[in-house]
Amino acid sequence: MELISGIPEKYAKATESGDLLFFPSTTTLHQENGVEFEIRLCPALEKKPNLPPPHFDSYEDCEKAEGTKPDPFAPPHNANLLIGELKDEDESEDYVVLFNKYSVVPHHILLVTKEFHSQTAPLLPSDLVQTYKLLLAARDAGRKFFAFYNCGTLSGASQPHKHLQLLPIDPDGPPVERLARKAKLEVPGTLVTLHCSTFSFITLRLNKDSTPERPFALSTLPYANHIRRLPSSLSSSTPSTELSHILSAAFMSLLDLAISTIRHDPNYPIGPPSYNVILTLEHMHVIPRRGETYTLHETGEELSVNALGFAGTLLVKSERELEAVRKESIGSILRGVGLESVHDLQVNEDVREAGDHADEAKTS
Repeated sequence: MELISGIPEKYAKATESGDLLFFPSTTTLHQENGVEFEIRLCPALEKKPNLPPPHFDSYEDCEKAEGTKPDPFAPPHNANLLIGELKDEDESEDYVVLFNKYSVVPHHILLVTKEFHSQTAPLLPSDLVQTYKLLLAARDAGRKFFAFYNCGTLSGASQPHKHLQLLPIDPDGPPVERLARKAKLEVPGTLVTLHCSTFSFITLRLNKDSTPERPFALSTLPYANHIRRLPSSLSSSTPSTELSHILSAAFMSLLDLAISTIRHDPNYPIGPPSYNVILTLEHMHVIPRRGETYTLHETGEELSVNALGFAGTLLVKSERELEAVRKESIGSILRGVGLESVHDLQVNEDVREAGDHADEAKTS
């Protein structure tokens, strides 16, 4: 995909023109819960004004809302920020790929729906396919990116117009992906229960070439997380229809679990569910959210957390805030804006339901 290979040249042009603003940062590593978290310090963020929460309704409602700014993703697009356009032929959905105008990491790009769709909407098959194709194109070009989506008012989303974000990463992936990669799933040749859609289950025997399709959780993390391992055979030559089927099934199974987790929380805020999605070539992660910000005990300041935090990178604006985050513990911060894991309870529910289906099959 030429779109990916042209990023370095277009990025240089956008920064030289002043249309793209790059803010330098430094990274501190912090080990917790089996993850080597990255705390990225960007002093320029101290000058960033505190904006009111975005309105996540229709574009027309956003325009009418007092105190809101125009949709930055609406056309016409700045020529230096526009990387290219994509069309999903199966779903007839159009997208634009833009540079993030305010970049802390070089080559930070956005996949944006051409028409306005709300950031509270779940990912559609076309969203997943086009994002994954960008990840594959990056790999084919000798680079590695990962993608993330902040869905809902409590997810850390800063814009109401539906968009996914893609960031370049080290070869071994974002910090939490290193932990997911180490997870030992079912041994080939054993019976497993696969989570399909809307809490339906089937049981089958894996062979040595199978990829376990059952969602799993990283129990060492102190917050609810749901992950699906993707087939290693996926490539740029994989038909779009096959990609759509695999990615949509994975997303729906994880979203079912995230919503189930939310329903187990009697004090969850009123309103549509919020969650973060992290997508790599190897895994899809969905993390349910119950808060957008965490108040640091030492400073009393609110720390905004989006999907990047759950990928393993927190953004801070001062040394004081960095020290407060380390003392507070990143696990406590992520648990504070996430939910308690009920994975064991969900597994038990799954087993009971699978048993009920088996009993029904025997008597039918």
